[in-house]
Amino acid sequence: MLAMDGILLIDKPAGFTSHDVVARVRRTLGERRVGHTGTLDPFATGLLVILVGRATRLAQFLSDAEKEYQATIRFGYATDTGDFTGQRLKAREETDASELRSNIDANNIEAAIASLRGEIEQTPPMYSAKKIKGQKLYEMARRGEVIERATVRVNVREFEMMGANGDLLRSNDEGTCELAVRVVCSAGTYIRTLAESVGEFLSVGAHLSELRRTRAGQFRIENAITLDKLQEIAQENAAGFLVSPAAALGHLPAVTLNAEQERRTRNGMGVPAPPGSQWTSQGPVGMRTASGELLAVGFYDEVKQLLHPTVVIATQ
Repeated sequence: MLAMDGILLIDKPAGFTSHDVVARVRRTLGERRVGHTGTLDPFATGLLVILVGRATRLAQFLSDAEKEYQATIRFGYATDTGDFTGQRLKAREETDASELRSNIDANNIEAAIASLRGEIEQTPPMYSAKKIKGQKLYEMARRGEVIERATVRVNVREFEMMGANGDLLRSNDEGTCELAVRVVCSAGTYIRTLAESVGEFLSVGAHLSELRRTRAGQFRIENAITLDKLQEIAQENAAGFLVSPAAALGHLPAVTLNAEQERRTRNGMGVPAPPGSQWTSQGPVGMRTASGELLAVGFYDEVKQLLHPTVVIATQ
């Protein structure tokens, strides 16, 4: 099978970990170098940005991209994981149906959501893949350990209810009700924690019952393929679904190199920045060949007016 280098957009099914998806892509493409730019919980679905071949070197330039989600918040009780896969919490976290309806209406919900827009502080949940001192929090949580976690500043740029007011809440047979929402946020934002925070504002137990990622930076779910589709086309046209490294980093400032500059870049040597460059000092810059191929990503030295290649991805 031919070597492949680029970005593959996968629509992750429920029940798969992000690692499961990476392993499946490795087997399907016969490519050992496969990674991703940000995990999705096993119960979640949607866009997983997969890096293939030499494009795995680009993870640092894509992992911090803004994310967009569609989610469903279930009101009525909280869980120990913040989502429907966890154990139901009793006592004060549980709310009966009559209290739900008295506490939840469009105005109250909007007030709760509005309080979570913009820059906020979040405490990473114990059931998360975040590492502290080399250990994943969810591994500690499964052993019954709870440790203190520092808050993280995140940006919730958009947070809105979906559906008309009359159809805002969907009632369930067991006395709970559900609200569909859309969230646009910075990388590292926990949607489960947002759901819990909405419930706390409304004084009702709440958790996440559905989560689907629809966008990561410039990449959208509409352009993703399923794992089954990848398997189907792997032998014939898998490369046709890859986003090129140059396109993937199209949001970065870029410079086209001449032949001598290409040679120096391939050997890890700095090249003069174009006259009048107004780039951010130490900011990343795409370094491209005359044909438009992404040769490397360099960092701009404003003092010396040089571009220093730090990640070279093109073949020699």
